[in-house]
Amino acid sequence: MDMKTELNNAVKEAMKSGDEVRKRTLRMTLAAIKQIEVDRRISIDDAAVLSILQKEIKLRKEALEEAKKAGRDDLAADAQAEIDVLMAFLPKAPSPEELLALVQAAIAETGAVGPADMGKVMKVLLPRLAGRAPGDQVSALVRELLQK
Repeated sequence: MDMKTELNNAVKEAMKSGDEVRKRTLRMTLAAIKQIEVDRRISIDDAAVLSILQKEIKLRKEALEEAKKAGRDDLAADAQAEIDVLMAFLPKAPSPEELLALVQAAIAETGAVGPADMGKVMKVLLPRLAGRAPGDQVSALVRELLQK
């Protein structure tokens, strides 16, 4: 089953169970997906859906930080609940050891020797991770290994 169908089915289940947070969160995510499809006049694949899910999680993490800074525990709790809902749809993240092995393999494959080669490594690495690890975490690890 593709990701969009899975998300639609989850919305239906949330409606049946009366889970407002889950329903609201998934509807907003589906709306973001639909907006991209309409804007670009395409039907997006699962990789793009995973990318959108990660973007939505990132937005909510930023909202969570802002709510904490403002002392708004109610908004922080809402943002965290939405993050938890969306995280359930992401594939299992690789362990730090697995991620390190993938990065080292990509560096060896591309023949990268320094920070200037970071783009080549990321180009090979990001499709392999396909939404399983945040891009900023991956780039930080690549940068660290290329500076040694």
